[in-house]
Amino acid sequence: MPAARTSPRRFARASRVAGLYAVTPDDVDTGALLAKVVAAVDGGAALVQYRGKSTDATLRRDQAQALATAQAVRRALYIVNDDPGLACDVDADGVHLGAGDASIAQARARIGPDRLIGVSCYDDLALAQAAVEAGADYVAFGSFFPSQVKPAACRAGVDLLERARALGVPVVAIGGITSANAAVLIAAGARAVAVISDVFAHDGLAQVTRAAARIAARFHAPTETFEPMQSRA
Repeated sequence: MPAARTSPRRFARASRVAGLYAVTPDDVDTGALLAKVVAAVDGGAALVQYRGKSTDATLRRDQAQALATAQAVRRALYIVNDDPGLACDVDADGVHLGAGDASIAQARARIGPDRLIGVSCYDDLALAQAAVEAGADYVAFGSFFPSQVKPAACRAGVDLLERARALGVPVVAIGGITSANAAVLIAAGARAVAVISDVFAHDGLAQVTRAAARIAARFHAPTETFEPMQSRA
């Protein structure tokens, strides 16, 4: 079946998948979570993913909506983890899928043609190739370094990023990334780096902003311009 042409809005969103990708920590205090996310965006986060793994369904929806309606947060691309329905309901820019989540086809049917679909591919280039063929707008690999959030996560080699350049979509690196080790991943081909702890594990909002700025600064001198494919499912 021939691939459908990517909508202009989706194409524009895919073009913005680059830089610091701030992934939210678990926090039952919605006000505190929102303040930290705004601080991260102030520091240069280009994408925000609402993760909310340990919250109940009601709180998860409330937090996703609070972030979605915050003008400061929406300066960045806003992605909801795991849940295509919630991503659609809060008018997020896209959804991120992992193992055990909805298929790309199911997610696309729910979120429509304009929103992004990102897919976790762990250490598996073949999985990423299949995801792109199925219509993924970006793929994520990792963990590249020991992770406080997922200490048992499988490890990916930096060479995987170099091989993934040929996929034709933005490649996101995740797992134990800090301002000190991000540069090697960016040099290898990561268009974005997804970070939780090194951005959000600070009590003060100014510290969150500074932490985000240190990582975002690693992208200030890009070596190439990324143009996402325009003709995909």
